[in-house]
Amino acid sequence: MGIFKAYDIRGKYPKELDAALGRKIGHAFARLLRAKRLAVGRDMRTHSPELQSAVIEGIRDAGCDVLDLGLCSTPMAYFGIGSNDVDGGLNVTASHNPGEYNGMKLCSRGARPISAANGILDVERMVGEPEPQAAARRGEVRRVDVLQSYAEHVARFAKIERPMSVALDAANGMAAHTLPPILERLKNVQAHTLFMTLDGTFPNHEANPLKEENLRDVKRLLAERRAEVGIAFDGDADRCCFVDDAGQTLSADLMTALLSREFLAKQPGAPVVYDLRSSWVVKEEILKAGGVPLRDRVGHSFIKATMREKGAIFGGELSGHFYFAENYVCDSGEIAFVSALTMLSKSQERLSKRAQGLRRYCASGEINFHVEDKDGAIARLKQAFAGGRQDMLDGITVEFGDLDAPDWWWFNVRASNTEPLLRLNLEARTAALRDARRDQIVAMLGKPEEH
Repeated sequence: MGIFKAYDIRGKYPKELDAALGRKIGHAFARLLRAKRLAVGRDMRTHSPELQSAVIEGIRDAGCDVLDLGLCSTPMAYFGIGSNDVDGGLNVTASHNPGEYNGMKLCSRGARPISAANGILDVERMVGEPEPQAAARRGEVRRVDVLQSYAEHVARFAKIERPMSVALDAANGMAAHTLPPILERLKNVQAHTLFMTLDGTFPNHEANPLKEENLRDVKRLLAERRAEVGIAFDGDADRCCFVDDAGQTLSADLMTALLSREFLAKQPGAPVVYDLRSSWVVKEEILKAGGVPLRDRVGHSFIKATMREKGAIFGGELSGHFYFAENYVCDSGEIAFVSALTMLSKSQERLSKRAQGLRRYCASGEINFHVEDKDGAIARLKQAFAGGRQDMLDGITVEFGDLDAPDWWWFNVRASNTEPLLRLNLEARTAALRDARRDQIVAMLGKPEEH
């Protein structure tokens, strides 16, 4: 069907995903988990109420009870699933996609992620099969509002020790719903906010803070109010991106390095997980802080599984997902926001100053390519760069030279799990070497996709 992805279900509404299909998905999901009770939330998209209702009806048809969580950021839905006695649940959302999209993020008990590897493809198969006979007992629905308890949960991560001025861009997404009760609990925070009206058409800008053009508004607000830091959220608030006091975007891997210090101060020697696109700085900073760095595949299901297996306290991805052991091992843009303020409040040193020492290598940023034969392209890279230290954990990663030498550099090329793309990340000791090696690999992969 094309809408059943590696990490979630996502497609255009109603062309690819409509209420009829939503009902079938709900029915299949309940049967997949053999669930007696599931929690279901939704985002603010114009068609999310209709799609959530359909999913709930399908779950009830399978004889399963439902906790209707109502409007939820995805992290708030994870909290609702993790903090209630349910067999799992889902949030109706298409994350940062434009308004014509919708979808679902699925979990089992304890907010453990369901991906293509452990259930989404089973749901796809079950939806295509004849629906079994209706359950003898139809499930019941109970409305549960977890907004205030979620805000209290997020606020427990905050110990903001001095007054702070911050610029926040909710992008008309679910952060506009969750931030107000959180901010009420942060007495030292003066928040200057943008686009705090829920609007699933995203009238101001796309709710994807990874695109630099979507940070223009928060950067302008940051400068106008002379705020200390700017934070922009994506559509379902499971990701956020940071802008420092000088108006420069701080990549999520460098924020992972900074936040790792804070969590390791509370639990020395703990593992911290980061994805393999991240700067070499992340590993170095985790080691400096006395932690155990664990490099992992890209994707929330891999990061969460490794965190659970190894007992990691914290994790971060280049995509702006930050994971917290004390948050059901789930990602939360809202908790990342308050954790960053907690870190900054411990001194008068600004974020731009803290980040200076972390920008010691020259990164390319993520470059995307439309490539028909992805496996063939990666095989050619493996052969062309056979002289380097290679690993195939996720796509191909190759490192050349010694870390302290001027000719040190590395790259990773991997297939996207969510789009028909190859993604390149590269880092080098010098900007000149970065540019030369980037151009060499671009020549092999073809013209990069334009943003």
